[in-house]
Amino acid sequence: MRKNHVLTLMLLVSCISLGFLNSCKKESGKNPEMRSPVLVGEQDSTMYGTCYAAAMHSFTLLTANGDSIFFTRETVDEVGDLQGGLFEGDKLAVVGQKVDGEMFARKVINLNSLLGKWTSLDRNFEIKDGGEVVSQGMAESKPYTEWKILNGQLLLSADTFDIVTLGPDSLLLENSVGIFAYKRQQ
Repeated sequence: MRKNHVLTLMLLVSCISLGFLNSCKKESGKNPEMRSPVLVGEQDSTMYGTCYAAAMHSFTLLTANGDSIFFTRETVDEVGDLQGGLFEGDKLAVVGQKVDGEMFARKVINLNSLLGKWTSLDRNFEIKDGGEVVSQGMAESKPYTEWKILNGQLLLSADTFDIVTLGPDSLLLENSVGIFAYKRQQ
């Protein structure tokens, strides 16, 4: 019995010291998909810029600082995750790492492809340039109001998603709650 109290106390102290008290408490009545695992002040490993000189297995990213970074999309045993296509002139979010002396694009998200109106059975919203999300008339309990990319993931208000598929007419997002499918509206 005493051992259980000591373990509980150690867990509580760990949660407080790491700043996770809210995630250690049971949140009754809250939708678990509305909790974001992103910590305040977390560094973004994503690089942003414009696609230039795109080829099947490589591209160059022109950053806002005027830097040009050449990326390969495959290594000997891995192919990077590309969502939304590689089109010259489009804005990209890239998570990369140096492999064998070259920059490898682990995750590429075409931000131009992400913009637009998306609908599902329970959500209907438009992702706009500049981080704004506008609800499109459905009575949603917690409509999305803003978006951004952080460490290769899509944050829609307080929800954090992995982009599983971003195509011309479909968007599949996944988090700990499940997979959410959206269709592009014209």
